[in-house]
Parts: sequence; structure tokens; C-alpha cells
Amino acid sequence: MYLTAVQVIGGNITVVRGETAVLPCTLTDTEEPLSQISWQRRTRGKPRTDNFFTILPTSGPKYVNGLDRRFNYIGSLTGRDGSLQLSNVTLLDEGIYSCIFTLFPSGNHQTDIPLNLLVPPVTSVKDDRPFLGSDEVSLATCTAAGSRPPADVKWLTGSLKERLNTTTSSTQHDDGTATTVSTLFGIPTIKINRHQVNCVVTTPALPEADVLPFTLQVYFPPMEVKIRERSKDSFECLSEANPNASITWTRSGPWPLSAVKAEGSVLTLLSHSSDLNGLYQCEATNLHGTKYGHLYVHVTSALFCNIICGKILSCILNLLPIRLSLSYFEKKNGQKCYYQLCIFWICKAGRGLL
Repeated sequence: MYLTAVQVIGGNITVVRGETAVLPCTLTDTEEPLSQISWQRRTRGKPRTDNFFTILPTSGPKYVNGLDRRFNYIGSLTGRDGSLQLSNVTLLDEGIYSCIFTLFPSGNHQTDIPLNLLVPPVTSVKDDRPFLGSDEVSLATCTAAGSRPPADVKWLTGSLKERLNTTTSSTQHDDGTATTVSTLFGIPTIKINRHQVNCVVTTPALPEADVLPFTLQVYFPPMEVKIRERSKDSFECLSEANPNASITWTRSGPWPLSAVKAEGSVLTLLSHSSDLNGLYQCEATNLHGTKYGHLYVHVTSALFCNIICGKILSCILNLLPIRLSLSYFEKKNGQKCYYQLCIFWICKAGRGLL
């Protein structure tokens, strides 16, 4: 006499797209002779019941209704194990798989095995290129595209928490995936420029949260140009800008090649000759605008003297008389070398030097 409490044990399987799924199927509680094990499916790619695999005691495993080598029999007839392995799982494979044992004389016994897919998102952060201003605008957008289930997207903003806001939306696609978009909003000021924030994406399809660091960018033209004295013979042109400003040095009149060298933002005076005399212009420019700074150099009595004259250009244009005295004296090599603020002299009699 055969036992009647026949059981076919399966399971509920969840796998990440592209990985390998094991469809378990074992027969228990019977000694009836086994005629065959067969597999059917109803999936996204095969919405109607499809017989696709069979295992016979005489000839072994066999593909039915087409060859799909992603399926491999990993069970055992003697162990009454009909388990299959499916590699490189796609969304079209998602659905219900039926494992059927045919016994004699009791007939067919089966179990249904749902196969569920997880799809990790494609994540990215986009700079929305905000320009310096006083109104709230979008600063950056974080996207988790093609995820299943829909991903959770959040921003970690640290010390900027009170200054920034977010909006998040999700769009469902026909293939069962979804795209989640979260946008970061704030007032684009210099105070938030170059601060780091993080977009954090979580979903069961990822083994751990995907953290995308992002440095906030607020774009603006060059601000005030400053000329800093690096050494007695060297000056640097500085201006805050985003993107960084490119620096170009020019001067009114011929450029004294043997006396002055300009490399990027740095101007170096190579000699103490009168060839140096003149007004040098520093131009700071990026795609949003241009700003200028000026340096006047004057050599007299074989002694080298220089000064950054921030207002020299307006003086020249407007011919405004300004009375200034000697700035300071310093000793060098036992001799007195004086540095003069030359605005009055230039306005009154220095046009020939420019």
C-alpha cells in the first residue's frame, strides 16, 4: 500500500536581475514509482502556460518547446529532487513556475514556485547649475532609475539642513521598474557654494545603501580683483569666481619681454630697469563675466619701486588731482629705497610713461 500524504515542496524565490535563481522542488512521503518530472511556467515572457523542461528516468533532462541553456537540472531522480537552476535572470523570467511529479498509480502532484525579481537602480546626481541669486532654485537632482521595487532617495545636507528643501517623485514603467527623482532646492548664495551633501539611495535590490557625494556649486562671475604681493618682485592676481577665473596680464604699451614675465596669475619683475614703467592690467574672466585689477610700476634713480594702485585707472580717466606723500622707507644693502604712491604724479605728468 502506498502513502497518500504526498507532498511536493517548493518555495518563494526572490533574486536580483542578472543573478542566478534556484527553483527548488522535492517530492516527499511516497514510495510510488516516478514516471517523470516536468516543468511549466507562466511568466512575463511566456504569459500562457508553457511546458519547457522534463526529466525522464530513462533519458534524463530534456528541453521542451525550445532550447534555453540558462536552465540546468541540479536535482536527482533517485533523491526525487526536481530542482532547476536559472542563470542570468531577466524581468521576462518573472512569474510562476510549476514543478510536477508524475507517479504511478496516483498521477500528478505539483507545487507552484513564484519567482520575483529585484532590479537595482542606476543612480546619478546632476548639477542643476544654479546662478548666484536671492530666489530659491533647484541646486541638484538625484536619480535612481529603473529600480524594482521603487528606490528610496534622500538627501543628507549636514549643516545646511535649515537652508535647503527637497521634493521627491516616482514614475512607474511598463516593465515593472520605477524611477525615483529627488531634487534639492535652496537659495544659491556663496555661503553654500562648494559645500558637500550626500544623496542616499536605498532599496532591497542593493546589498547596502548607495551614497553619492556631491559638492554644491553656485556659479558667479569674478568678484573683486585683488593683487597680492608675493615677494618684492612678484605679484599675484586673485579673484573669487565659479568656475574659477582664468587670469591674463596685459599692459598699456609694448610688453617688456626682458623685464617682466607673466605666468598664469603671477606677474614677476625680472629687472629694475625703466622698461618696467607702466600700468599693468590683470583680467579675471570666466563664462559669466570679467573683472579687472591694475598694478602701476615706476622705477626712478636706478632704484626699484612699485605699488598696487587699485584706483589708478579712474584717476587717469578723470584727471583728479590727489595729493599723497611718501609711503615708507626701507633700507636695502645699505641704501635707502623708497616706494611711492604715484597717483598724483601720474595724473599730473605721467601720461608719457603709459
